[in-house]
Amino acid sequence: MKSPAALMSPAGDGVPRGGDLPRAALTAFAPVAWGTTYIVTTELLPPGHPLFAGLLRALPAGLIALALTRTLPRGAWWGRAAVLGVLNIGLLFPLLFIAAERLPGGVAATLAAAQPLVVAVLAVAVLHESPSGWRMAWGAIGLAGVGLVVLGPAAAFDAVGVAAGLGGAASMALGLTLTKRWGRPAGVGPTAFAGWQLTAGGLFLAPLTVLVEGPPPAIGLSAALGYLWLGLFGGLIAYVLWFRGVTTLPVNSVAILTLLSPLVAAVLGAVLLGQTLGPIQLMGFGLSLAAIVAGQLPAPARRRGTPVTLATKEISR
Repeated sequence: MKSPAALMSPAGDGVPRGGDLPRAALTAFAPVAWGTTYIVTTELLPPGHPLFAGLLRALPAGLIALALTRTLPRGAWWGRAAVLGVLNIGLLFPLLFIAAERLPGGVAATLAAAQPLVVAVLAVAVLHESPSGWRMAWGAIGLAGVGLVVLGPAAAFDAVGVAAGLGGAASMALGLTLTKRWGRPAGVGPTAFAGWQLTAGGLFLAPLTVLVEGPPPAIGLSAALGYLWLGLFGGLIAYVLWFRGVTTLPVNSVAILTLLSPLVAAVLGAVLLGQTLGPIQLMGFGLSLAAIVAGQLPAPARRRGTPVTLATKEISR
């Protein structure tokens, strides 16, 4: 008779298993690092240049990764790397910045937190996984939890901002799902794989940044430290760990980890900026954390047949 662990599906087929938990914890570094973006941007970087910040977060990190690995795409992977780089980075950053500029931060964060629900739908349409009420339910609970943490009475909605926020969630969700569908080429490590996408996303952002923002801002010491943090920890290290997790973990388990970003941003706001977290926000934290943990566990198995039938099947093995 097989052990419960042996009966679990292999990692990456949409069903988590016990051995995935350490990988999930390592992958979680990425959304945790991304959660520092807001406070670094507002406290250290010159205002009015969000695309330039995104460019410095992506392109130098991608070029460093390519220089370290000396590995370039081959064949169809030139096109795939470009598509993934645009969806995961190049298109995502501008949409997030538009949402952040036109909406209160809480509204923008809540829209971004819809990504796990979009991934759950795309996993059925693109990856041909079976629909899962478990994943949809916990995705909705996580979204509600984030809303309780970050939405305030001053929440307002702007049509362009809402469209950008939902577009950003959809862009990252599609990029995540296609990354899972295409996998990672044999013999290519996560550093090279991340480098391809960071470079592609950075090259997409470069002309857009010049057209929208013009010349780059003056960079002082605090800004230099901020850009270094975003490029090294929020860019190179975070995306290497993120794409490693995407290609080795179930896609829905990875997607729900993104809920950590607004939670980390809220904690930093409370600790460093003196923002308060009341009972409602703490309840939201609890719901979001429960959704993140549940997303790393297998859904309850559906038992089919009578106990006698099950026992007969077990004896016949």
